[in-house]
Amino acid sequence: MEQQQPSRTEIASLGEFGLIEHLTKNFELHNASTILAVGDDAAVIDHFGKQTVVTTDLLIEGVHFDLMYTPLKHLGYKSVMVNLSDVYAMNATPTQITMSIGISNRFGVEALDEFYEGVYIACEKHGVDLVGGDTSSSQKGFIISVTAIGEVAPDAFVKRSTAQKGDLICATGDFGGAFLGLTLMEREKRIFLENPQIQPDLEGEDYIVKRLLKPEARKDIIDFLAENNIVPTAMMDVSDGISSEVLHLCKQSGLGCRIYEGKLPIHESSRNAAFKFGLDPTVCALNGGEDYELIFTLKQEDYDKITFNEEISVIGYMTEMEEGCKLLTKGGNTFDITAQGWNAFAKQ
Repeated sequence: MEQQQPSRTEIASLGEFGLIEHLTKNFELHNASTILAVGDDAAVIDHFGKQTVVTTDLLIEGVHFDLMYTPLKHLGYKSVMVNLSDVYAMNATPTQITMSIGISNRFGVEALDEFYEGVYIACEKHGVDLVGGDTSSSQKGFIISVTAIGEVAPDAFVKRSTAQKGDLICATGDFGGAFLGLTLMEREKRIFLENPQIQPDLEGEDYIVKRLLKPEARKDIIDFLAENNIVPTAMMDVSDGISSEVLHLCKQSGLGCRIYEGKLPIHESSRNAAFKFGLDPTVCALNGGEDYELIFTLKQEDYDKITFNEEISVIGYMTEMEEGCKLLTKGGNTFDITAQGWNAFAKQ
């Protein structure tokens, strides 16, 4: 029997406003602060005396993602998560997002339905409302711009610049998995392009693939901190690798640091994958990026409050700026920490 091709609806048949209505018709509101959402010239938000945080991220096909191995549903989910991660890094609660996309005629309405299904799942999971955005044609590739809005109690937000000497440096989850997932997918892509008859070999690599394609913003950590009356002295999310983010914290706080290689949290699946690729797991954790975990500093007297949370690791401490930013290896050597993570303007 001849295989039936999936139906495709041309975007032009709906028009811009028809497309927006189609893509957003099933979104339900989760927050009382959302007074007016999609459908007018602007959204109306009232945070009832709380302070508002706002963050924006841009994702561009060929730079931030490759549709050859990134399902559109996962891409929609990830595009929301990377923004929510920035809100959580401010010790805030995300409440609304806007989603703007630029699309070429490669995509039909059904493809965008798949993308927005991922957006919907992410919003539902974190109780976030989609309140606006824009659509436009793109001559080449898929362009995504997401703005996330959140709320925080007055002056309870946490900056990068307020760490103190002696503070513990804490990290959530584990690191290096997303970079190793990217390494795996790029390898399989090269093999497929050379010989399309060879099927991708992803057996046993579920963990690192998921870390790349479906990251999770750490709402659970922010909830844990609030429930235990823990206020980090400084915090940021880890999108460009531990080394890069630690250096940001140190520079903006006017401090140095000591990071212990043996304390870096690395999942066993990531460690095994690194060995298969002939890579150093520590280097992957320090410089890989796209983990979307949190790194924060904490007063030493709060240490007992976090010891029972297996998702938080103490990886070092803050020092005087004159002592520099150093990595202490398992072998007892000391090296300067350098930022070798993601560079948005490096030649691709």
